[in-house]
Amino acid sequence: MSQLPARAPYAETAEASRGRLVPEAPSRTRNAFARDRDRIIHCTAFRRLKEKTQVFVAHEGDHYRTRLTHSLEVSQIARSLAHALRLDQDLAETVALAHDLGHPPFGHAGEDELQAQMQPWGGFDHNVQTFRVVTKLETRYPVFDGLNLSWETLEGVVKHNGPVTHKLDEPAWKAIADFAPGWDLRLDSFASLEAQAAAIADDIAYNNHDVDDGVQAGLFTLADLADVPLIGPVLHATRADWPDLSERMLRLEAVRRMIGVMIDDVLAETERRLAEDGIGTREDVRAARRTLVQFSDGMLADLGQLRRFLYERMYRHYRVNRTRSQARRILAEMFHLFMAEPEVMPTEWGARAASDDPHRRARAVCDYIAGMTDRFAIEEHRKLFTLDLALDL
Repeated sequence: MSQLPARAPYAETAEASRGRLVPEAPSRTRNAFARDRDRIIHCTAFRRLKEKTQVFVAHEGDHYRTRLTHSLEVSQIARSLAHALRLDQDLAETVALAHDLGHPPFGHAGEDELQAQMQPWGGFDHNVQTFRVVTKLETRYPVFDGLNLSWETLEGVVKHNGPVTHKLDEPAWKAIADFAPGWDLRLDSFASLEAQAAAIADDIAYNNHDVDDGVQAGLFTLADLADVPLIGPVLHATRADWPDLSERMLRLEAVRRMIGVMIDDVLAETERRLAEDGIGTREDVRAARRTLVQFSDGMLADLGQLRRFLYERMYRHYRVNRTRSQARRILAEMFHLFMAEPEVMPTEWGARAASDDPHRRARAVCDYIAGMTDRFAIEEHRKLFTLDLALDL
């Protein structure tokens, strides 16, 4: 098996890390990025992802993706991309594992509802919430709040999708705009190639597993996908290679191949952009005029059509709409109750919400709800709005 050349000159290295906001002695067994990864895996917010919605609410089936399984798939793809591009695999994996820590229960329905409820009180954005989780809300260490992640990991969490200075006037982004003024995350520049690999791995993972989950859920069939760009040709090629393959194995093999097609496209387009833009250093990456880890134009066009199909046949299917509607009502009712009566919240959270400043109260209520799993939110709502009478029989 041939070995790839040594790490690329534009790759990040733990040895050259800009360090942590609170200085710490180095680990004897791990570099800085691997240590960040381990802190994320061991934190409470990461464990909660096991029962947070991707598309289907966690209790709807055992085999659908959750935020946890999605994050693991993203991290695997990000690590593979980093390996092929000669980047730092630990950093790519770490950013991928962290990218969904701020998602509330019930997926995008939950985020939409918290955005609506928080609109008068500073807004809500799941990317900012992820940043707040790793810099403030996780309290696991006696010396600092948050996880005290390295500069490169925090940079990747904040701007894996590109520069964010245009967002800093949005109320929800105040937490990032105000964070450690003396510790510049360079919000006007692109993030590392490792963070960009994590971002595109997210796109690869969710487009493929949403096809897989949608077929399993009976929202559409493989036959419905036959003429959809990207997945359609892959299905035809798989059937040609395996004429007698069962529908289940056809689905699994086609999704596996589609992941490979998308990864190959990203690698080719990224190598082209790196060469075309003369990228030779880490600073070249941050000063670049565009995202460097990207799909080709042809792939983007095909993905656009696939996403339109998924939007029409899956994300807005009446069964999914019913769940979204229920989820939004659950969160809205709890938010209103907690704002009016913070004393019904658990003691620690009630103390945080017991403020005469409505903005501080709302943020505490929002943090509490955003941290819930789907199952916990359903159960908490039931306890708050259904009076259980214990019968002494």
